[in-house]
Amino acid sequence: MLKNTPSLQYEIEMISLEQLVPKDHLVRKVAKAIDFDFIRDEVAHLYCHDNGRPAVDPVRLFKIMLLGYLFGIKSERQLVKEIEVNVAYRWFLGMSLTEKVIDASTLSQNRLRRFNGTDVFERIFTHIVWQAIEKGLVGGQYLFTDSTHLKASANKNKKHNEKRAVRVSHYIAMLNEDVAKVREAKGKKPLKASEKAVEVKDTNVSNTDPESGYMHRDNKPKGFFPKCASRT
Repeated sequence: MLKNTPSLQYEIEMISLEQLVPKDHLVRKVAKAIDFDFIRDEVAHLYCHDNGRPAVDPVRLFKIMLLGYLFGIKSERQLVKEIEVNVAYRWFLGMSLTEKVIDASTLSQNRLRRFNGTDVFERIFTHIVWQAIEKGLVGGQYLFTDSTHLKASANKNKKHNEKRAVRVSHYIAMLNEDVAKVREAKGKKPLKASEKAVEVKDTNVSNTDPESGYMHRDNKPKGFFPKCASRT
């Protein structure tokens, strides 16, 4: 029987975000497993306590960045747009349905200026791992991986040594690239490069395929392999 469904988007209902987020959603599992409140103490030294405008809660900032990484959101602009419409993300961040989301530039400026050049991300990661260990989620003894590496067309004996800069993670590099494009589109100058000294390391470089990477691990074949060519 044909049914005409009335539009209900203007109906007023008494409801909470808690009712709208599925019980098995990943954000619920993360929130249950991790207490993020420690982050405020970890970053307190990076904030002024008696001057300036009120800052965005650092716990919320880091949880926003975590959402972007967990769900593969490739830019901070897109991440903000997703939070605007995703009730699960709002629930995870402790926001109401109508609360305004921070501007993407606020997120990128904190990441690039306040936290860049510090070890705060590493310390937060370490603290979260310890929480997982204390709750029995991580044994801390074994790490299992499974992958098949494709060899590069390069002789492992034909190589030389170079000092190369240590690259930032692919995800962070992708976020920085998006910020640069937005600033260029708005006619703004590029952000200044970090004053932190560039970390370099000795690297085996193939004479025939300089873009490949040299791998040597116990009980594994040694040689050059195309970067990002492993299959899991």
